[in-house]
Amino acid sequence: MANKQRSDFPLVAAIDLGSNSFHMALARVEHGEMRILERLGEKVQLAAGLNDERELDEDAMQRGLDCIRRFAQMINGLPVGAVRIVGTSALRDARNRSQFINQVQQLLGHQVDVISGREEARLIYLGVAHTLSDDEGKRLVVDIGGGSTEFIVGERFEPLLRESLPIGCVSYTRKFFADGIISSSNYSRAYTLARLDLMQIEQNIQRLEWREAVGASGTIRSIGQCLQAAGQGQGEVTREGLQRLKRKLIKAGDVEQLSLPGLKTDRRPILPAGVAILEAIFDALDVDRMDHSEGALREGVLYDLLGRHRHEDVRERTLGALAERYHVDPGQACRVERKAMSLLGKVAEAWGLEDAKHADLLGWAARLHEVGKGIAHNQYHKHGAYLLAHSDLAGFSRQEQHALALLIRAQKRSLPGKDRLSEFGEESVLMLRMCMLLRLAILYHHIRGYQEMPALKVQAGDAFLVLEFPPGWLDRNPLTQADFDQEAQFWAKAGYTLTVR
Repeated sequence: MANKQRSDFPLVAAIDLGSNSFHMALARVEHGEMRILERLGEKVQLAAGLNDERELDEDAMQRGLDCIRRFAQMINGLPVGAVRIVGTSALRDARNRSQFINQVQQLLGHQVDVISGREEARLIYLGVAHTLSDDEGKRLVVDIGGGSTEFIVGERFEPLLRESLPIGCVSYTRKFFADGIISSSNYSRAYTLARLDLMQIEQNIQRLEWREAVGASGTIRSIGQCLQAAGQGQGEVTREGLQRLKRKLIKAGDVEQLSLPGLKTDRRPILPAGVAILEAIFDALDVDRMDHSEGALREGVLYDLLGRHRHEDVRERTLGALAERYHVDPGQACRVERKAMSLLGKVAEAWGLEDAKHADLLGWAARLHEVGKGIAHNQYHKHGAYLLAHSDLAGFSRQEQHALALLIRAQKRSLPGKDRLSEFGEESVLMLRMCMLLRLAILYHHIRGYQEMPALKVQAGDAFLVLEFPPGWLDRNPLTQADFDQEAQFWAKAGYTLTVR
């Protein structure tokens, strides 16, 4: 039997599978407040193992798994729902990510969510906002990761702009400083490429007129520590300090010759790339000073998890905004959702759909099944699937978006075949069954609420489902009879028997 998700966890944990480092935070929840008990972090440099075909090599995956085994002991015994694991840039890019993710999930016993760059930005800001004073005024938050850099402008706890660019200290090290040589030309090439990428977002960020800049990454913290050890400030990064550090790097000429007070050995190879990227950010966004925050992605994941347990799930706001933007009929959405949940309750045990995530996905898909009609009525199921797969949806992982897209795409015509279900691995059969339940709920309310619908008796087995209407009802409603007769033909092609009587 699948685990049902609870919501009253005294301990919660977040794990960030970053492109440069893996981080974990363990916290205790008391009276609705969170207290961090442990923070762990290890340099894994997953992004360094991405080859030209965008595949992770065995060494990188092994480094990651070795780290995960050490993390596993800290969360051993925590139930489903108390732990959230997110993957960022390297796992977004890796074509063979499922091979690594499956092994991580086996070791930890919890699902890994690969999140988009803008979702990563939202969570970073959440982590920063909870660790800084709750002052008025906009702030710019920057997090330089191993494979991407996130930019957020927000006020208090609300992000106003979220951006992610493929600028990372590990990927830039491979591209410009792979041999360890630090020359003026190599540094200049790294700086120039970062400036070119920043041109996409700099005007939008400057237009928001932020008041303070905050760095959230280990790269920015490391640069601040180098400057502090040299007697330049208390850990903040300034424009003048960056220029001095840049000159020291180029004078050293080789990462092996770098001997800077305050610089950890494992940070030394990626420091030149980090400084070049940060200098480009200072110039593009007109930053004079950047302070550092201890809060970052892992803390943001924890606070987001706490919000879900408090029924302050950002995903609900996201779905509501999407439904409003594309003029979804709320009455029909509500009817279909209620029927889908009713059907799920009757077949969950027989069909293995007892996990809370299945109810979430089915409910969300029912609520948004007509979202594509905001684009065009013709083939609206395909338009809806595209929107769910490719929109930036705050709070959702890529896997959740792909699952929603499949459900919405599969509401009409043929059921999805093995090729479309293959990306869901062991969950493929369960995804097919959720598609079936959504389709039944939509057919049941095909008349769109203008007709009072009867109660159904439902019986489910491994490859069959029986729906029983009150005696004589189908004879008096031939359109509904025709709908379910046609649906039975689609089910037969998928290897299932649908009986309606």
